[in-house]
Amino acid sequence: MSYQEYWTKIKSLYQELDQVTNSYWDNHSSFGDWQFWAVVAITIVPLLLLIRFVDQERLFEVFFFGFAVHIMWNYAGDVLELKRYFIHTYFLTPMLPSIFNMAASALPVAFLLVYQYCTKHNKNFYIWITVASAIFAFGIAHLERILGLVEFGRGFNSFYLLLVDLAVVLPAYWFTWFLVHVKKKSKQS
Repeated sequence: MSYQEYWTKIKSLYQELDQVTNSYWDNHSSFGDWQFWAVVAITIVPLLLLIRFVDQERLFEVFFFGFAVHIMWNYAGDVLELKRYFIHTYFLTPMLPSIFNMAASALPVAFLLVYQYCTKHNKNFYIWITVASAIFAFGIAHLERILGLVEFGRGFNSFYLLLVDLAVVLPAYWFTWFLVHVKKKSKQS
């Protein structure tokens, strides 16, 4: 196949995928389905908790950490879904990644609240984040699987999900820690 033939085929398949995804959402994941409202709750409830519990004095630092988790989980989720390892079968809208509700709300909010707690109270972040990741991987994802909101494929399982959580959260923590220390050093100068 030539370069142009490949891109013609790729565009055609994306268009077909878009049409099928929109049709699926209209028939199985829209306003009339309980799953849609479960996804809405998974998206909104953590944001409401965030408004209530975020440390206003450290807003930029804590939100930076949460934003880093959000961005990296979006990338990880896209790869996991593209390769059919971890698939969210219900979503807010076909225009957003299907992992949006978890990667934009539940995971970043939970992890940033753990970060905020550990850094404020001098707790071991690594232990706490491992426990939080295990709760998501073995508890929440398992519940989502039972409810049919997610599927594991190609040998992927909760343990691998735990590893992905840690592979996302730890670099976000290290990068945030680095920036906080750079800021402290610049204030000392």
